[in-house]
Amino acid sequence: MTSPELEPTVIEVRGVSRRFGKQQALEDVSLTVPRGVVFGLIGENGAGKTTLIRHILGLFRPQSGTVRVFGLDPTRDPVGVFSRLGTLSEDRDLPGWMRVEELIRYVKAFYPSWDDAYAESLRDASELDPKAKIRHLSRGQQARAGLLAALAFRPELLVLDEPSSGLDPVVRRDILGAIIRTITNDGRTVLFSSHLLDEVERVSDHVAMIDRGRIVIDGPLDAVKSKHHQVNIQFDVPRSDAPPLDTAIAIQGSGREWSAICEGDLGAISMRAEGLGGRVVEARGATLDEIFVARMAGHRRKPIVPKEAAVS
Repeated sequence: MTSPELEPTVIEVRGVSRRFGKQQALEDVSLTVPRGVVFGLIGENGAGKTTLIRHILGLFRPQSGTVRVFGLDPTRDPVGVFSRLGTLSEDRDLPGWMRVEELIRYVKAFYPSWDDAYAESLRDASELDPKAKIRHLSRGQQARAGLLAALAFRPELLVLDEPSSGLDPVVRRDILGAIIRTITNDGRTVLFSSHLLDEVERVSDHVAMIDRGRIVIDGPLDAVKSKHHQVNIQFDVPRSDAPPLDTAIAIQGSGREWSAICEGDLGAISMRAEGLGGRVVEARGATLDEIFVARMAGHRRKPIVPKEAAVS
């Protein structure tokens, strides 16, 4: 049997589908999370992120396909999986009647690898009063308490479902920074879902985009970004409709001036624009936010993306 230190893959999802009544929540989803990466899972609210994470945590059994975490089926061997996995969700279901010190003692009982000194350093850094009741903590403090409980036994894998949802920007930055420092410095693995694209772009090594239950992008972040370009195209003759630029995911403009988010080689994009009577006058790499907005619009067959479009 392969030792945990040598497992190259921490999570493997193959052909997973899930329906809730008539709604197709996941459709033939496959992805692999290698060891030691920060893996960002992005998508609009309702796209399937939480449903996929619940399968990874063993809370749902796949209706088709397989899920393996550390090579184990999380629905058949939850102890084997959760002894090596920490998790935090936007719900942060912590017992409100407990004091912080009681929460620490309670969670510690489940993990032989619990590190008392590390737990205390996390509590001190988070400025959590050990005598304070969970229900009296602010949302940011509750998130920090949940993070302490998820990290203090030094898990190999941390699974986060919208961990900074509802928090102010300063608290979001501090919590995300703490997660990345404490996990990846030890060569551990983080899977986190978020609809906040700046967070994902700042910290992720790898990104997967899910739309209406299907994976539409999956790859190293640098590779995903290098294949997408924001281009401005100028035409000699004004156009009354969008140019049929087959490399464009989304395009907007009018008359002689058009801009597009395109996928592919920049030279090929320029040649295609010239073939349509235009020329690329400006080009740069697209941001993850721009790629996301363009993809979502493209999959809804909206050829024009307003400039003010943003992820909600």
